[in-house]
Amino acid sequence: MFSTVTKMRSRKWLCQEMGRMVGQACLRNEVIWLPGLQSNSAAAHWKTNGIRNITSACALYAKIRGGIQKKKELSEKKLTRHFIDHRNVKLIAGAGGKGACTFHSEPRKEWGGPDGGNGGDGGNVVIKVDQQVKSLAQVTPVYQAEHGHGGGSKNCYGRNASTTYISVPVGTVVKENGKTVADLSQHGQEYVAVFGGAGGKGNRFFLSNENRAPMTATPGEMGQERRLQLELRTMAHAGLVGFPNSGKSSLLRAISNARPAVAAYPFTTLNPHVGIVKYRDHEQVAVADIPGIIRGAHLNRGLGISFLRHIERCRFLLFVLDASVPEPWTQLQHLRYELDQYEPGLSQRPHVIVANKMDLPESRGNLEELRVRVDHRVIPVSALTGQNTEELILHLRELYDGYLKAGGGSGEDKPTRW
Repeated sequence: MFSTVTKMRSRKWLCQEMGRMVGQACLRNEVIWLPGLQSNSAAAHWKTNGIRNITSACALYAKIRGGIQKKKELSEKKLTRHFIDHRNVKLIAGAGGKGACTFHSEPRKEWGGPDGGNGGDGGNVVIKVDQQVKSLAQVTPVYQAEHGHGGGSKNCYGRNASTTYISVPVGTVVKENGKTVADLSQHGQEYVAVFGGAGGKGNRFFLSNENRAPMTATPGEMGQERRLQLELRTMAHAGLVGFPNSGKSSLLRAISNARPAVAAYPFTTLNPHVGIVKYRDHEQVAVADIPGIIRGAHLNRGLGISFLRHIERCRFLLFVLDASVPEPWTQLQHLRYELDQYEPGLSQRPHVIVANKMDLPESRGNLEELRVRVDHRVIPVSALTGQNTEELILHLRELYDGYLKAGGGSGEDKPTRW
């Protein structure tokens, strides 16, 4: 028996060694001698008979990867598919479990009495803020919470249903019939949208001196049902407001770490982008690139009011004007009009006027006329070349410090502390 096992092991070892030798020889492009084959015709014999260079050593024939390919950045169109800033949801809470109607049964105990337990409570539906969530795309149209379990005999109560959580981004506003019912602006903040029904009572609950054998058991109550509207408003300290193709996205790339899409046609930005401007004292200011506004936006023209609401949370505004067009001060008048028509007094918030595209020859002649016609500070910049962006960044910090000194950092609707 021992000799048989030794022969089997030796044959297995011999096959492995032969396979290893053949594989190494093939890697060196050498032809080795095999019994029954001439060395000069071995390669031709393998080609004519269809024999491939195969080895049992996986490491010898493993594909060597040149390098890990970096993940390609999503285009603006693909980002639009995943970014959702409003949802209509139907929330249904769980119903309570029904109570049990049972009586105690035990040998030599004829009058055991009622022992039916109460049912469990239905599950609630809670809307919870999660700072890792950036869009409402994962929110489904309908949420149904779990129902409570029914009661049992021997005074066993039914199990309460677990709570159903809906994760939403920071800055989500919950509305019902057009009225705001919750403003979720802090990480971890929760809003109980619908409450689950209470569990039913078992017949044990109705035991009294007058009724020693109650046959009554109540069913669980139905849970609440509501239809809510979820709206996402960008949480940022400053907002870039301007007409399409005025250079807002290029300016955001020049002053922050954001990388929105940039192209030479209007409405390149279809979704709000938030960039962070970092300072040496480790303070951070969030700047939002709002999609382009056109005349009649408050009447839902163009991108309409769907993106005007993102400006509501911005504590100060940066009006970006294209200084290369004739009469750029008219852009400022139209922008203020659209903001005031959407929300009165919105354009009166602390702001600065940014004259962009100063690298073009037409912009230099319009700059002086612009400063004469407006009563606010005008900062000329060039987002393409980075000209004078330092002045804009410093003035942005002045607006931020003034906002904190005015007590804005302690309000309910304060922007997120980035």
